[in-house]
Amino acid sequence: MLLSFAISVLLPTARVFGGQIPVVEGVIGGVPSVSSTNELLEFPQVTSNITTPGKLRVVENSGVCETTPGVFQASGYGDLTATESIWFWFFASRKDPENAPLALWFNGGPGSSSMIGLLQENGPCRITNDSTSVTLNPFSWNNEANVLYIDQPVGVGFSHGDTKVGTSEAAAADVWSFLQIFLNDKRFSHLKKNKLALWTESYGGHYGPTFAAHFLKQNSAILERKISGTILNLQVLGIGDGLTNPLAQYPGYLQYAAVNPYHPLVNETVLAAANISWTTPKTGCRDLIIACNAPVWNTTVCSQAQSFCNNRILSPLAGIYDVYYVLTPDPDPYPPQISTYLNNVASKIGGEVQWSQSSRVVYANFANTGDWMRDSSPDLEFVINSGVRTIIYDGDVDYILNFNGVEAMVADLKTIWSPLFKQQKFKSFSVRGQATGLYKNAGKFSYVRIFGAGHEVPAYKYGKLEYGEAAAQMFTQIMRDESLSST
Repeated sequence: MLLSFAISVLLPTARVFGGQIPVVEGVIGGVPSVSSTNELLEFPQVTSNITTPGKLRVVENSGVCETTPGVFQASGYGDLTATESIWFWFFASRKDPENAPLALWFNGGPGSSSMIGLLQENGPCRITNDSTSVTLNPFSWNNEANVLYIDQPVGVGFSHGDTKVGTSEAAAADVWSFLQIFLNDKRFSHLKKNKLALWTESYGGHYGPTFAAHFLKQNSAILERKISGTILNLQVLGIGDGLTNPLAQYPGYLQYAAVNPYHPLVNETVLAAANISWTTPKTGCRDLIIACNAPVWNTTVCSQAQSFCNNRILSPLAGIYDVYYVLTPDPDPYPPQISTYLNNVASKIGGEVQWSQSSRVVYANFANTGDWMRDSSPDLEFVINSGVRTIIYDGDVDYILNFNGVEAMVADLKTIWSPLFKQQKFKSFSVRGQATGLYKNAGKFSYVRIFGAGHEVPAYKYGKLEYGEAAAQMFTQIMRDESLSST
């Protein structure tokens, strides 16, 4: 109860429903004050003391969510140490699970639970509008792959224990350690040989490149016998509506707020003020981001950049609209909240703590290091150049990681496929004959902008299509090592 109170004082009455990116002291993606951070840390989450370091603790076939006959599921914890436990929920593929790829899913935040993706987006079941039950999802991503949803870092969602992680690099190390435990458990060891894919969204624009690059570098270290471990057969990286390169992406807020496919978000006065905040020499957002990514930088500069840019640009340019879906005023009640359902089924699936959508403690850790404003595109370039099939996707109704910024980030990449990508023209992405987006392919790199989709692309429908149908086609093609194509 005390922790809940400490968190609540950080939240305004609006802009808290269903979002992955926390609102801190009235600012979307703000930086907590020292007093707020200290207040949070006075009340650590209560954890279970029954751990098995280096092992999994599993509930098999709980009957919750995936009700397709004969489809295996498992949920529980991988204990990194006696005081650090990472929650997972695994769903076997609905077809040929022994040979199907293994797809990892991570939501963003930083500090948000991957149960968001499971229940609101691409999992075997979808939350109903009353938030108390679920229905089977015919376009679940486990139609094509074994899917593993992971709550990370420690302290997020059902994960619990010492909340030490505050950078994407530290998070990557813990996820790698968790996967070593997971893939060496007899229930899942057969998946070592299968294709591994990493899918993520939102702050996943940082997580995806950083995690994938870490996996590849660990693989090399194993092959060179510098460390011991299991090779991760990473072949796919997918990033939806992601924050990767802030310097390239923040002008997108100015562009999208003024002109987008739907309606302007703010008036000229607000736009003008935000433009000044972007361009002012030395103290403006642009120069603060540059300083954060200079060869010599410090966490104070990066935290200052996050605080200033989100207070002066990201937050005000949203106007009255929901930052995740600009067709509705804030807050949009869709997708429905999932906390009631998850806490009702927690005992059945092995959850050991009260589930919450976002951890303010983890978020504060990241805000204090300034990780938000660091550029993850060098890692993304490394992954692409290493031969990993990569797709970047975005919903055109999303403001908070809008397609203007994401496409500018993609255009700024310097990879083996970048020259070819720039030569391509956008093509219509159709699903069952319904034009539902625009896409480009270049070698093993693809980008697609999905019409009518908000921040959580698989949660939406467009035209005659069903919820998640367009995203499922994209996922299936990429997982089959195909470039995007229309149907």
